[in-house]
Amino acid sequence: MLARSTVMLIRQADAADAEALARLSGQLGYPADAAAIARRLRGIVAHGAGVVLVAQIDGAVAGWAHVMAQHRLEHDANAELAGLVVDEDARGGGIGAALLRAAEAWAHGHGCVELVVRSNVIRERAHRFYLREGYTEKKRQAVFVKNLVNGERRTVNRQP
Repeated sequence: MLARSTVMLIRQADAADAEALARLSGQLGYPADAAAIARRLRGIVAHGAGVVLVAQIDGAVAGWAHVMAQHRLEHDANAELAGLVVDEDARGGGIGAALLRAAEAWAHGHGCVELVVRSNVIRERAHRFYLREGYTEKKRQAVFVKNLVNGERRTVNRQP
């Protein structure tokens, strides 16, 4: 847990957070520079693609979560946790749980009946975290990607 003197604030990310968001994205395994993160953040805002929340500890960004509502024909509206990362030096202190609760509140406030989390099969620590937080594993799946710029095809299957 966080020390008593520590002040945590969960708020919506803004352009000034781009450097910290990029650093944390790299820790999650998705390296990007601050300019790319700022561009993506602008796109999320411009397209109404959910919200990026940050956990700020004593003035410094220590984690982020991106949550977005999904309206699909096959089921009632739900939200998906598109990403969540806590600084590797601050893990285990309740920051991830606080970000998850904020994402759940955002989803509920946007009419979503559930929050879906996808996690790479190799992220066992993350799986334990989500199970502790009351989530259940529903299924495992293959992910197929097609690059729409150059037509490249590839299959991403990370199961052992």
